[in-house]
Amino acid sequence: MDGAKRILAIETSGRHGSIALVSGAADRAEVLKQIVLGGDERTAQILAPRIQNLLREQNWSPTSVNLVAVAIGPGSFTGLRIGVTTAKTFAYAAKTDLIGINTLEAIAAQAPEANGRLWAVLDAQRQELFAASFILSETGFITERETHIVSETSWLAELQPGDRVSGPALARIAKSLPAEVDAVPQNLWQPMATSIGQLAWRNFRTGLKDDLWQLVPKYYRSSAAEEKAQSAGR
Repeated sequence: MDGAKRILAIETSGRHGSIALVSGAADRAEVLKQIVLGGDERTAQILAPRIQNLLREQNWSPTSVNLVAVAIGPGSFTGLRIGVTTAKTFAYAAKTDLIGINTLEAIAAQAPEANGRLWAVLDAQRQELFAASFILSETGFITERETHIVSETSWLAELQPGDRVSGPALARIAKSLPAEVDAVPQNLWQPMATSIGQLAWRNFRTGLKDDLWQLVPKYYRSSAAEEKAQSAGR
């Protein structure tokens, strides 16, 4: 593709992750290859070699990459930290641009387009969810309600007839959905690097990009250790 931009996308927010190479052109972002990572492949020691192998398979040098895209949360504290650190290190070394993408936005982007409200949810533990809602626009799904933490009971009560839902948390709570609420097909629940890369390309084309030194994971809650320390300090 003449003039196409080379994008490396990284998604490590959950138990499994993925990395992908995406080619961004004026009117589309074409997925060249994606690799799904097992839990042990999301470690700092293994993720970088997997990226190196993926680049080698496509005959891309690290310095030929034009944009690094990474999921920044919500999600696993450890997974997000490893993914964002890897993305920032790569972007710094290759002197390339960097964009962080909300994990729930990536989940929503994978859903079939349809009118009405779409919810994306991740398990936040303690019978709580990370949740955000989206509506369809001319450019795809846009955020209606920002990412927030909500109890499972409260979220289920908030659902309205015609709503659709997606996300890994449904593996545990799908049976509790109201009858007139539809779940997106299960193979689309897990956030993938491909959607991270495609969303980053959409943002990049509008002039958006993140500062290498300022980009950090967005956990949306304190860690257990932080909460314990805060409690002890009372």
